Amino acid sequence: MSFFTLNKPGHGKWTRILTASGIGLLTAWGIYWLLEELKITGASDMVLGGIALVIFAGMGLFCWWILNKGNIVDFMSATESEMRKVNWPSKKEIWGSTGVVISGTMLIVGLLFVIDYLFAWLFTLIKILDVDL
Repeated sequence: MSFFTLNKPGHGKWTRILTASGIGLLTAWGIYWLLEELKITGASDMVLGGIALVIFAGMGLFCWWILNKGNIVDFMSATESEMRKVNWPSKKEIWGSTGVVISGTMLIVGLLFVIDYLFAWLFTLIKILDVDL
């Protein structure tokens, strides 16, 4: 099998595509950061462009190689298969769960605010803190 032949085409297609997209996004972000750091050195735009191209091409080849290895392809295929079995919640269930999480968070925030205020009042009373309440 040659380097550019797709290993088990169609197996884990979307998982591979999304993984490659994530790696590409992280690579682009890393290249942007690196180029911003290298601009300080006064390197020319041609050199910076060449560095970016080499890194992006190298990561692309690495991504192609790693996502076409047999055990990785099997894992991606199994992951995609399992994701199809997931029982996704309805929109109504999502809204209800979101409301519970937001309400619980607000309750904890309120409780921590009261406890913080009481401790500040107590520490001011026993002269550990000197704040105006």
